[in-house]
Amino acid sequence: MCGIAGALAFERGDFRVTAPYLDRMRDAMAHRGPDGAGTWVADDGRVGLGHRRLAIIDLSDAAAQPMSNEDGTLRLSFNGEIYNHVEIRAELERTGRHRWKTDHSDTEVILHAFEEWGIDCLHRFRGMFAFALWDGRARELWLVRDRIGVKPLYYSIHHGRVAFASEIKALLADPEQPRAVDEEAFYHYLSFLATPAPRTLFAGIRKLPGGCWLRVRESGEVQERRWYELWDHVTPLTGVLDEEIAGRVLDELRTAVRLRGVSDVPVGVFLSGGIDSSTNAALFSEERAEPVRTFSIGYRGEYPSSPSELGFARRMAAEVGAEHHERLLSADDLLRFLPRMVRLQDEPIADPVCFPVYYVSELARRHGVTVCQVGEGADELFWGYPHWKRMLRLQRLDGLPVPRAAKRLGLLGLRMAGREASTAYELLRRGSAGEPVFWGGAEAFTEAGKRRLLSPRLRRELGGLSSWDALRPIRERFERGAWEHSHLAWMSYLDLNLRLPELLLMRVDKMSMGVGVEGRVPFLDHKLVELAMGIPEAAKTRGGTLKHVLKRAVRGVIPDEVIDRPKQGFGVPVNEWFRGRLGAEARRELDDFCARTDFLDPAEVRRTLDSGNAAGAWYLLNFALWWKEYLS
Repeated sequence: MCGIAGALAFERGDFRVTAPYLDRMRDAMAHRGPDGAGTWVADDGRVGLGHRRLAIIDLSDAAAQPMSNEDGTLRLSFNGEIYNHVEIRAELERTGRHRWKTDHSDTEVILHAFEEWGIDCLHRFRGMFAFALWDGRARELWLVRDRIGVKPLYYSIHHGRVAFASEIKALLADPEQPRAVDEEAFYHYLSFLATPAPRTLFAGIRKLPGGCWLRVRESGEVQERRWYELWDHVTPLTGVLDEEIAGRVLDELRTAVRLRGVSDVPVGVFLSGGIDSSTNAALFSEERAEPVRTFSIGYRGEYPSSPSELGFARRMAAEVGAEHHERLLSADDLLRFLPRMVRLQDEPIADPVCFPVYYVSELARRHGVTVCQVGEGADELFWGYPHWKRMLRLQRLDGLPVPRAAKRLGLLGLRMAGREASTAYELLRRGSAGEPVFWGGAEAFTEAGKRRLLSPRLRRELGGLSSWDALRPIRERFERGAWEHSHLAWMSYLDLNLRLPELLLMRVDKMSMGVGVEGRVPFLDHKLVELAMGIPEAAKTRGGTLKHVLKRAVRGVIPDEVIDRPKQGFGVPVNEWFRGRLGAEARRELDDFCARTDFLDPAEVRRTLDSGNAAGAWYLLNFALWWKEYLS
């Protein structure tokens, strides 16, 4: 796990890549790679790569990056892990066509795999990755993001060059990189708590979507392609008994966890005490002679919005004989953390769980652990959220043969009652417009609520915009490829393409890498994802039980009391904390932001704060703090 950076100068421009230019970009991400740094620049100054190293696999100097192949025609800067690198290397060695300089580096496997199979080598990799590969023979640069989008990759084309990096702050180290708000992206941020790819909140800076590559030639020609489409690899499990499905899920999950134990440094588990993290801990401990190291976060005091799960985490740690560590956090910790959170995020990731993720990562690092397994993805694949149960019921109700005219009449009644910004109005509006009711597992403000929040200028300029515009390409791919056009299949597919890569996985990457810890995600192993997306909706929702399939799969692996307890999200008590210093700080920052900018309507912002809408206040505070850090 590392930080990558680099640039390619176009033929017709005067710009040349230099080592100091790359070093500034590279070292803006020093936290991602405390174990070393490297820079390579071509003799003609046309292209260069930078790298910050967090040594995980093959700790030798021979595995340092940027790395070249035998004759120097290929150069690679790579962030991530290829878990099946040993098998791929063995296959390449059998050809007798490659000379190796490392003992077991997965980075070198990528180089020789590209030599052997070209860009199609991506389909052989089982892992998480974002990399830049310069092909000196073809004079072209490849930028690649893994199938699910576990690892981020940003790029910007300006002033006769393309620059790229693992973090936006590295791109901002280029003094000619423009800094301005992408106002359309801001509109979508107010819907999804994050910016949907390929946009970012910085105008002109893009992020490569998961499962895509970008090829850039010296001429300035840019080609983007989706190299992985989930539906092309899903086998429908129609007619398969639930017991067999559960067995297959457990087998694939066991393999995914085992692969994510591949490391030359200590590996641990973030343990909340829920099904997902408990399963990780149990399966990971199966093949370990030494105790697994587990890490948990709680809060000082009792909060109704975020009941403590530490009792369940301790119970699970004892079950697997773990070496268990905990830390308790407070509102004061959050206030102290805010400036660092904003710097690490690059652009707002308006999920307060960034806060505990950072501190549980710090806890792991403090106890000598560099790699940790996390539980993201299970809820999206196996119908795990209570909110999803409600949304699925509403989606089915929306599908009843009710004339659209009747729905429009209902909208009129809600408008007359002054409820145009309500969730009920928004869901009915979507149904009457023929749009899916479900727009993702994380929604901030409704369409009408957003428009009220926007300044008069932005209301005019973004008048024809809807956040459905950001979802439409995902819906089109779903309609073209899904084997089962069920409501639940859409919900899972949408979150796999938006909420997971741009919010949940981004918070893991930015916060854990902020202290030099790598987060690995067994539930999002692409083979497990493909298996789960082949399970029919009827099997996943059997008996109306959330996570029915997963619970059946892991019963006997983890205690029944963990499996059968009510679902509890990994939360932060912002509702309670906003009644104290956090609320006062938010009001002060937002008043200052509204006085200095023209993005939000000050009166509406005050109404949001006065109403006690802590979640809404948090989303706005994140944007204001980001603007203050990066643009003011």
